[in-house]
Amino acid sequence: MNILAPVRRDRVLAELPQCLRKEAALHVLKDFHPRVTCACQEHRTGTVGFKISKVIVVGDLSVGKTCLINRFCKDTFDKNYKATIGVDFEMERFEVLGIPFSLQLWDTAGQERFKCIASTYYRGAQAIIIVFNLNDVASLEHTKQWLADALRENDPSSVLLFLVGSKKDLSTPAQYVLMERDALKVAQEMKAEYWAVSSLTGENVREFFFRVAALTFEANVLAELEKSGARRIGDVVRINSDDNNLYLTANKKKPTCCP
Repeated sequence: MNILAPVRRDRVLAELPQCLRKEAALHVLKDFHPRVTCACQEHRTGTVGFKISKVIVVGDLSVGKTCLINRFCKDTFDKNYKATIGVDFEMERFEVLGIPFSLQLWDTAGQERFKCIASTYYRGAQAIIIVFNLNDVASLEHTKQWLADALRENDPSSVLLFLVGSKKDLSTPAQYVLMERDALKVAQEMKAEYWAVSSLTGENVREFFFRVAALTFEANVLAELEKSGARRIGDVVRINSDDNNLYLTANKKKPTCCP
């Protein structure tokens, strides 16, 4: 497990890579949410910098889940494929808008016999990556079931979804156009963001994971701000038996750019 992965510097949502078409994006944004930018500038991100966000990677056997993770985390590609047994994970550390942020990438087995084992690790995911082989129509059809299995353990309203077509290097342009058309339909039904990658060549892999990190970071900061709405991070809690409201804010400088 790559615990000491290199820190990735500021990754802005803004510039959607050319490989990501507008109709395939969940959030076509020019920048982070203003509240997120403001909170980072004023160091009001609460515990976000100390948390580890869980990302699960699911899909059929041999679609390239492990290769995708290894290409990003280790910048390697192993042609001698070995099926994942149960689950495995990698840690990646990022720096987003000056705030440290960590993703835990869970690589789950695609074999039917390990499904029960893998599903126990689905719970608590903040992002779900469903991988299929761009050269295998059946693996695309199976993504709906993989998503359904993952959502049984998670709140559909609180997870980010990504549909990823792997092994792009093996597709001819004509084959890819046909598969992309079908993949976009599936992504829209799932309300997922669609990407096509090649772990062999590295095409779109870094851009994809930077996108996952940026969107997950933004969701975490917004959730933290929502949670601390009644009482700001850093406020002094004064406890007096006579007080009806235990959360009394000490005098301190108010934020200058957002509530």
